[in-house]
Amino acid sequence: MADLLTRNFCIIAHVDHGKTTLSDRLLEFTNTITKRVMTDQHLDSMDLEKERGITIKMHPVVMNYPAKDGKIYKLHLTDTPGHVDFSYEVSRSLAACEGALLLIDAAQGVEAQTVANAHLAFAQGLKVIPVINKIDLPSANLELCIKQLEDILTIPGEEAILASGKAGIGIQDILEAVVTRVPAPRWTDYPTLRALVFDSKYDSYRGVISYARVFSGTIKAGEMMMLMSTGQRSEVKEVGVFRPAMEKVSHLGPGDVGYIVSNIKSTDEIKIGDTVTHANKPATDMLPGYKEVRPMVYCGLYPLESDDYEKLKVALGKLRLNDSALIYATESSVALGFGFRCGFLGLLHMEVIQERIRREYDVDIISTYPSVVYRVKTHGKDEIEIDNPVNLPDPASIEEISEPTIKASIHIPNEFMGDILNIIMEKRGTVDHTDTLDSNRVMLTCTLPLNEILVDFNDRLKSITRGYGSMDYELGEYRASDLVKMEILVNQDPVDAFASIVHRSKAETQGRALCEKLADIIPPQMFKIAVQAAIGGKIIARDNVREMRKDVTAKCYGGDITRKRKLLDKQKEGKKKMKQIGKVSIPPDAFIQVLKTNN
Repeated sequence: MADLLTRNFCIIAHVDHGKTTLSDRLLEFTNTITKRVMTDQHLDSMDLEKERGITIKMHPVVMNYPAKDGKIYKLHLTDTPGHVDFSYEVSRSLAACEGALLLIDAAQGVEAQTVANAHLAFAQGLKVIPVINKIDLPSANLELCIKQLEDILTIPGEEAILASGKAGIGIQDILEAVVTRVPAPRWTDYPTLRALVFDSKYDSYRGVISYARVFSGTIKAGEMMMLMSTGQRSEVKEVGVFRPAMEKVSHLGPGDVGYIVSNIKSTDEIKIGDTVTHANKPATDMLPGYKEVRPMVYCGLYPLESDDYEKLKVALGKLRLNDSALIYATESSVALGFGFRCGFLGLLHMEVIQERIRREYDVDIISTYPSVVYRVKTHGKDEIEIDNPVNLPDPASIEEISEPTIKASIHIPNEFMGDILNIIMEKRGTVDHTDTLDSNRVMLTCTLPLNEILVDFNDRLKSITRGYGSMDYELGEYRASDLVKMEILVNQDPVDAFASIVHRSKAETQGRALCEKLADIIPPQMFKIAVQAAIGGKIIARDNVREMRKDVTAKCYGGDITRKRKLLDKQKEGKKKMKQIGKVSIPPDAFIQVLKTNN
C-alpha cells in the first residue's frame, strides 16, 4: 500500500511569474538545502537557464515537511518551464503528479500561458491550487487577479493563496495547502510494479539514467526490470531520489519520484512515457503515456568543420534522450556538406538546442533558414508532406500547396490594439474574435500561417507592447495558399541552401533583399556575376557581385592609344572566356552571414 503521507505536485505558470524563486523558498523552508549552499534559481542547473532567467528543463526534488497536524510529509516537487515552446515538458511533469500550484503574477494577472497550463492540468484531472505571487510589488492588483481567476479559469477566488517568493510570504500556507488539498498518490493498489519514465539523461560513466514516478510496487537495485513498450530487459544498478542532487536510496515505493540507473547504455533504447515493470512478474496494462509530439519548425543543422559530423550526430542522440520533443534525420547539401534536418516545437526551442550543442558538446554549427511542413497535392496523386523546399516537386505537377496555421490567443493592453492588428494583417492573419478581460486588457483569438510567425513575430509583439503582450498558440488546420518555391541562382547555378517556400505576394521583396545581401557578402570575382532570385523559370530580382579588375595598362608607357586598347580588348576576351567556364565558390562564412541575418 502507498504511504499516505506522500504528496506529488508541480508548479505551473506563465513565463517569469516566479516559479523558480518560489521553489527556492520551498527548499529553504523545508531545510532541503541549507542557506550556506543555496543559490538563486537553485533548481535551474544549466548555465543557459541562469543566463536567460528561464526554465528549460523540469527539475524534480523531494522535501520532508513537518505539517501542523504533527505528521512529517514527503513532498515531491517539480519546477516546470513557462514558455510555450516547452509545454511538452510541462505535460510530462503533470502526468507524474496529483496536484499543481498555479502561479499568477499579482502585477500582471492571468496571461496566455497561465490559461494554457491550467487547462493542461485540468485535462489530467489534477487538483489545482491557485497562488497569487509577488503581492509585495507596489503595482500588485489583488482584486483584479481574483476576478480574472474566477472569470477566465473558473476557480473560486477564496481558494487563492497570497504569497511572495522573493519576500518569503505565504510559504507555509502553500505547503499546508499541498498537504491538505492535494490527494494521496493514485493507482497504488495495482498488484505489480508500474513506474512512468517522464525524463532521462545520458551520463558518460553510468549510461542512461531514467527519471521515473513509481505508481505501484517497489523497485530496488539488483532486480531485473523491463520496459513495456519494447520488452527490453536490464538489471537495475541503483535507485535514488533528488534532494535536489542525486541521492542513493534502498528502494523506490508507490508515489515516489526518483531515478533508476540500469544496464541500458544506448540512447535509442529508452522512450519517454514508457512504463517500467519487473521482468519476472510484468504488469499487463501500461500507464497512459504521452501523445507523440509533432515538431512545428524545421531547419538544417550542419557542422562548420566537416570532421565534426560524427560529433554532431552523437550530440543530437544525447539531446534527444534528454528532450524528446527534438526530432532529427540525416540530409546533405551541395553547399554545406552532410548534416541533419531537425524538427523543433518552436523558435526558442530551436535556439536553445543550437546553443546547447555549441556549449555542452563543443560543436560549431550553422543552421539553415527555418521552415514548416507543407502538404502538397499533385495532379492525380496523393498528398505528400514537404519539410525541405529542395524536395518540392516540379511546379507543373502541383495542384495546390497547403500550409499549417496556428490558433493564437494574444493577450495585450488595450492601447496597443491598432499596432498589433497591423502586424496580424501584415503576416496574412485574421482575427476571429476579441474578448475584453478587464478595463485594461483584451484577448485576441487569431488564425495565422505558422510560416509567417517563425522569425520575428514574438519579438515584435513584445517590443510593441513594451513586454506586456503575451501569446499562446496551438497548431490549427492546413489551408491552401498561393505558395511558390523561390530559388537563389549564383552565376545561373541554384544554391539549395537558400531555397525557400514563400507566399507569391512577398516573393519579390524577400528575393530582392536576399540578392542584395548575397551580392555584398560574396567576395569580388575576376568576372561579373549575377545573383538572381527565381520562381520557376522567371527571374524576380537580381544584383551583381563586385568585379575585380587588374590594371593591364600599367606597364604600357607612351605610344598610341591603340596599344592600350589592344591590351584592354585582350583582357575583355579573357574575362568572357572565364565567365563561360568559371565556377564561383561561395565561402562557408558567406552562408553563415546570410543565414544569421535572415534568422
